[in-house]
Amino acid sequence: MIQHCIVQVVLDTPLDFYFDYRYPVEAENFPVPKIGMLVVVPFGRREEAGLIVDVKEESEIDENKLKDVVSVISEIPPLRTDWIDLCRFAAGYYQRPLGEVALPSIPKNIRANKKLALKRAVKALVQVPGNIVATNMEKPVLLKAQEQAVSAIVKTRGFKPFVLYGVTGSGKTEIYLQAIEEKLKQSDAMQVLIMVPEINLTPQLEVSVRSRFPGVTIATLHSRLTESERLKNWLQIHTGVARIVLGTRLAILASMPQLGLIVVDEEHDLSYKQQEGLRYSARDLAVWRANQLGIPVVLGSATPSLESWQHVLSGRYVKLELPERAVKDAVLPAIRLIDATREPLQNGFSPSLINAIKRRLEKSEQSLLFLNRRGYAPVITCEACGWISVCERCTAYMVYHKSHHLLRCHHCGLERPIPRVCPDCGNIDLQTLGRGTQRIEEGLAGYFPDARILRIDADSTRKKGSLEAALEMVHKGEIDIVIGTQMISKGHDFQNMTLVGVLNPDTALFSHDYRAGERLFSQLMQVAGRAGRGGVSEHGNRSEVLIQTRYPMHPLYQAALTHDYGNYVSDLLMERQNAGLPPFGFQVLLFAEARKVENALDFLRQAIDAIPEPEAVIINEPIPMAMMRIANVERAQLLIESTSRGRLQGMLKEWIPVLRNMKTGIRWHIEVDPMSI
Repeated sequence: MIQHCIVQVVLDTPLDFYFDYRYPVEAENFPVPKIGMLVVVPFGRREEAGLIVDVKEESEIDENKLKDVVSVISEIPPLRTDWIDLCRFAAGYYQRPLGEVALPSIPKNIRANKKLALKRAVKALVQVPGNIVATNMEKPVLLKAQEQAVSAIVKTRGFKPFVLYGVTGSGKTEIYLQAIEEKLKQSDAMQVLIMVPEINLTPQLEVSVRSRFPGVTIATLHSRLTESERLKNWLQIHTGVARIVLGTRLAILASMPQLGLIVVDEEHDLSYKQQEGLRYSARDLAVWRANQLGIPVVLGSATPSLESWQHVLSGRYVKLELPERAVKDAVLPAIRLIDATREPLQNGFSPSLINAIKRRLEKSEQSLLFLNRRGYAPVITCEACGWISVCERCTAYMVYHKSHHLLRCHHCGLERPIPRVCPDCGNIDLQTLGRGTQRIEEGLAGYFPDARILRIDADSTRKKGSLEAALEMVHKGEIDIVIGTQMISKGHDFQNMTLVGVLNPDTALFSHDYRAGERLFSQLMQVAGRAGRGGVSEHGNRSEVLIQTRYPMHPLYQAALTHDYGNYVSDLLMERQNAGLPPFGFQVLLFAEARKVENALDFLRQAIDAIPEPEAVIINEPIPMAMMRIANVERAQLLIESTSRGRLQGMLKEWIPVLRNMKTGIRWHIEVDPMSI
């Protein structure tokens, strides 16, 4: 008779339970059970992959009622307990079941137990060249501030969070590379994680890293990988074969057994906060993981988040400052505000901006126009009756995309052909309101018919490899004027870019979100940083940034004139402290979705009644969300605040089980530390 032990398994399910299964300890193809092993178990009418989180001799449940483990995914070495602890922390802090955190971070081909794919991936591991930290490249000579930063990172033993605060073009990437090289030399097995906020920043960084470390196995992790690519890369990382890992936010949950350094580039970026499922902050998990492992973590940015800046002021984080650009003769561009009330815009352009572009074209220098709105125009309207192209499924407008001759909702994806006449009154004279990147591109071609103009946004880079091809054209000097959204505002090193024009940034000044100003300032500094990175032009002209605004005296724009992030942040922190907002207060949002917003609001009111010790937190009134309806689903939210993170977390641990037991038919989810209100 085969002997059994009991294994506790977590599954990718909303049920917040550990499930007991019988494990045949002496059966063929069943190795000794260990915490971290992946197994296949029966669950309902199907079989699921699960993770063993405990092994014990007996169960509290009648063992005759327990089911047996079906098989072991033996091709995958067990996951380490420190990785499980990371998942357990994330699950607890962000209020999700452990299985919903741990299992989705493992490639689908493993969870589906695809034996052939697993065997191929394991076989490919032996073909990887040995790890040799060496390069024949001549490394750039570091400035004194850069040398000090590298030295501080490399000499650190144990946990220490650094904020690498450097102006755009100050050589933060070079600091990463030299610190990584020195760290890898300290151990033949050490791994390093470098995180970037967006996929489009990965190729450029990957080229730099691969050229600097030609003998080191480097693996990438991001959402555009195929399942076979993700399996191969994840397995290289999990087995320690890959010593350098490049990835977006999902990489922080990868299994890295020998992790010795974490770098979070552009740490302020909103993209590090997951907006679906497990709503985690990859930056915050990076700091927690570094603390857990006792290793340094570097948070790099020209505009650090207010949370990180406050940690510097309080002494929790160490600031490494880079006050000047790394390239010889490269200085920060001059910023000038164009008052759109005094200099009327034609086709979205002021005469000053058009003249500035003309001067750059005459000198064979490149210009960048930044507008964070894709499409041709925000809406189509009928001036006769007031009809506007509203999405029938969302509380949003449908955007006019001229190149495809359609209206598209950027929230639910609904597409409609352009109406020939007004749907309400039959008027044939429909007009466009506002401007998107497509319309700016068209208007610019009218001013400069001979210029080589390229638009880079989510619409023009849909095809795989199209973004890389577009950026390569810019780097080679085959483009004169680039028009783009935020996807080109950061991280790109355009050596011949000497002019940046910012179009229509004022909308952020009137946002309901208290973080909008912080984001706009960061965005302005980032896009301004694309200019003048190659030093003073051969014509001796300083690079410039022109911002078209109707509110030039706004404190945000006045601070931007001098690149004065420090003083601007100090003012913001004072405002946040007086208002009890993050980083001085802590927040959680409860979202509810229903066919009618009244039902969602009713659920939120019931949820308030279920809050344990409501006097320990600040409970705001439930309200409809700013974007109330998406895809015919109406949404509302409840904001809860506290001056104590511990009290807020304690309340959530008691409150969430009560919410799960409420039989309302309402879909809901919790977001801890929301980045948008």
